[in-house]
Amino acid sequence: MRFLVTNDDGIHAAGLEALAQSLGALGEVAIVAPDRERSATAHAITLREPLRVEAVRRNGAFYGHAVSGTPVDCVKLGISTLMPAPPDFVVAGINPGTNVGTNAIYSGTVSAAIEGAMYGVTSLAISIASLQTTDYTTAAAFAKKFVQRLVAHDCPKGMLFNVNLPDLPFDEVRGVKITRQGRMQFREEFHKRTDPQQRTYYWLGGELPDVEEDDDVDNTAVRQGYISVTPIHYDLTDHAALEKLRSWSFD
Repeated sequence: MRFLVTNDDGIHAAGLEALAQSLGALGEVAIVAPDRERSATAHAITLREPLRVEAVRRNGAFYGHAVSGTPVDCVKLGISTLMPAPPDFVVAGINPGTNVGTNAIYSGTVSAAIEGAMYGVTSLAISIASLQTTDYTTAAAFAKKFVQRLVAHDCPKGMLFNVNLPDLPFDEVRGVKITRQGRMQFREEFHKRTDPQQRTYYWLGGELPDVEEDDDVDNTAVRQGYISVTPIHYDLTDHAALEKLRSWSFD
C-alpha cells in the first residue's frame, strides 16, 4: 500500500511523525506537508504565488517534502507531481484538538482529506481531543488499525472519514462509535486592540458553546471516551431542497 501523509501543523509536528511511523508498517509512506503551521485554512489553495518545495532530512535520511502552501496544496502536489504513483490512502493528522461539528469545515486537516477523496483516493482525517497532547500513540495505532479494516472489508475507493479520538491511553478508550457530524460551532468574539503605531487591529477569540448531546454525535462520543468515526462527503447539495425546488415553477 502507498500512503500520502500530511497535516496542517507543519512538517515538523510530532503527530505527523507518529502517524507516518505507524502507517509505515503497512507500506510506503510519502510525507508532503506545509513548511509551517496552516491551521484553519480550510480548503484554501495557492493561486497568486508559486509553491516552493524543500526536501527535509532527519538523521541523515530523507524525511519528506515541505511545501510553502496549504494542506490542500500539499495533497494536490503530492498526488499529481511528487509521488511516483498515486496513493491508496491519504491520511491527514494527527491533529492536536478535535475537528468535530461544523467546526470541521474550517479545518485544514479535514480539508486535506477531502481533497484526497476528490482525487478518488480513500482518505482519513485524524484528530485528538486535546490541544496540549504529547502522546500520539493511541491515535497512530488506531489509524493503522482502521486502514487495515478498510482493506479487509474491501471498501470502495474514494471514501472519506473524519476520525476524532479522546486523549486517553489505548486501554482506556471505551470503544468506537460511528457518528454523525454535530452542530457544534465556535462562539466567536473579536478582541479590539491597538498596536504600537496606534493602529487598530482585531484578534479572534471565543469559546465553545453548548453542543448536541445525542449519543450518535461526534463530539458527544469523544467526550464519553469513545473514538468517533464519521463518514463525510464533499457534495454540498441539499438533496431534500433539490426535490422541492424542482416542483416550483419559475415562469
